[in-house]
Amino acid sequence: MLCLGLYSCKNETPPENYQIFKCYLNSHLNSLDPAFARDLTAMNVSLQLFDALVAVDENNNIVPSLAKSWEISDDGLRYTFHLRPKVLFHEDAKVFRHNSERLVTAQDVVFSLSRITDPKTASPGAWIFADRLDEKEAFFVLNDSTFQLRLRKPFRPMLGILSMQYCGIVSQKAAKYYDIDFREHPIGTGPFYVKAWREGESIVLRRNENYWEKDTLGNAFPYLDAVKFIFSENKKQSFLAFMQGEIDYLSGIDASYKDELLEKDGSLKKSLRNNIVLHKTPYLNTEYLGFLLTEESPFRQKKIRQALNYGFDRQTMMQYLRNNIGIPATAGFVPKGLPTFAPPQPGYTYQAEKAKALLADLGYGLENPLKIRLFTTSSYKDLATFIQQQWQQIGINLSIELLPSAHLREQMSKGTATFFRASWIADYPDEESYFTVFYGKNPAPPNYTRFNSTFFDKLYEQSLQENNDSIRRSLYRKMDSMLIEEAPIIPLYYDEVMRFYSPKIHGLKDNAFNLLFLKYVYKSEE
Repeated sequence: MLCLGLYSCKNETPPENYQIFKCYLNSHLNSLDPAFARDLTAMNVSLQLFDALVAVDENNNIVPSLAKSWEISDDGLRYTFHLRPKVLFHEDAKVFRHNSERLVTAQDVVFSLSRITDPKTASPGAWIFADRLDEKEAFFVLNDSTFQLRLRKPFRPMLGILSMQYCGIVSQKAAKYYDIDFREHPIGTGPFYVKAWREGESIVLRRNENYWEKDTLGNAFPYLDAVKFIFSENKKQSFLAFMQGEIDYLSGIDASYKDELLEKDGSLKKSLRNNIVLHKTPYLNTEYLGFLLTEESPFRQKKIRQALNYGFDRQTMMQYLRNNIGIPATAGFVPKGLPTFAPPQPGYTYQAEKAKALLADLGYGLENPLKIRLFTTSSYKDLATFIQQQWQQIGINLSIELLPSAHLREQMSKGTATFFRASWIADYPDEESYFTVFYGKNPAPPNYTRFNSTFFDKLYEQSLQENNDSIRRSLYRKMDSMLIEEAPIIPLYYDEVMRFYSPKIHGLKDNAFNLLFLKYVYKSEE
């Protein structure tokens, strides 16, 4: 460990061309088991260690991974996957006596997916298969290289579900051997394996010399020799380390240093452009304010919800508070990056007079302001204050209550926060991941607003069974239009992935989930 786990102590000086990628991850890691890959830090580590049956490319398409191909039955209930031949799990002398024992089989796939739903595993990802699997036998081995998934009813986004890190394929033999200690001895097929993990501090990964994927010239991925992730919730610390050249990559932006990196228009500072590369891409994340819509809620009247939507300037908010990072949310709940984005009719733009008229119809105005309270966290205080000041001009008196994130989520779940700030990040590249938030039969989470519409639910259920993509997108647009009209939320902005990295870094692919696909990355001297 004193040698960082990268080289033996007999050879403390690495070769000159030894390539190490270093970066901070902004939360701690509790397990290396993909069944617990719940947050972005865990997903980014798991992505290096495990492959799933399928993956998502930079254009949000589902592409082959451990499964080289698949078929879906006409009724949408049977998914048959054909595994790549001769894919090996990571080496582990304690577990495997011969390379033949390291071969990935359909039995490993059945084991990996079954343990997600097993109460003994207690995986936070168990919800991905809830009420979706065949009740008799959901995971089925046809032969060593062929796996079949069986559903109880059609669910069109299932391939997206299977691309999630929860569905990383593990070695059945290794998981049974290590049992509860598998969390620190992860055996997968990914491009890297664990060399050293110091909980709460860092993890060092080494190149998997037997990785199955190759580039177009036949060279094996990954190109990097090693990866070092450092865990820290201190964003200023990671920023300083990046500026001092101690790490190769910085993700996202924080108010404490945004003006040191960005111009007001969101572009990189001119003085930094020779030393830093900035890439921005749509992030499948919608930031919003949500209304509780129970019978006793003060927000049951639609005109109030619509007035609040019209009553502030999203364009100005983004320009002055976020340096134009993100897109003002004037096109519904689905963010940019998915086909349903921007339905034919617009969403809510800044129309102060229209907001005043809606409030006046209900007896509110500057002399008799509507009094409401917003629950949010300290990270969003500046946005809340901006909206507070603009609403004051149309006859709304907003008070702001700051809560810790965990406490806010608890109140949203219990229904004690009647007006709250939240965000929704897609779990997979399908609009269904957004509309499930408003499905009336869903609890909180995800339906924190308790929105309940028989017509919306009918459209949602119809979309799940529709195999024609064009028809399904049409249903999605109808649902998004309905959300605009009924206004159970106030969309604030559609987020963007902000990636800063050294010009020496090449091959870092953009994606809408802010995941690090490091198997394609390499470093140059210049």
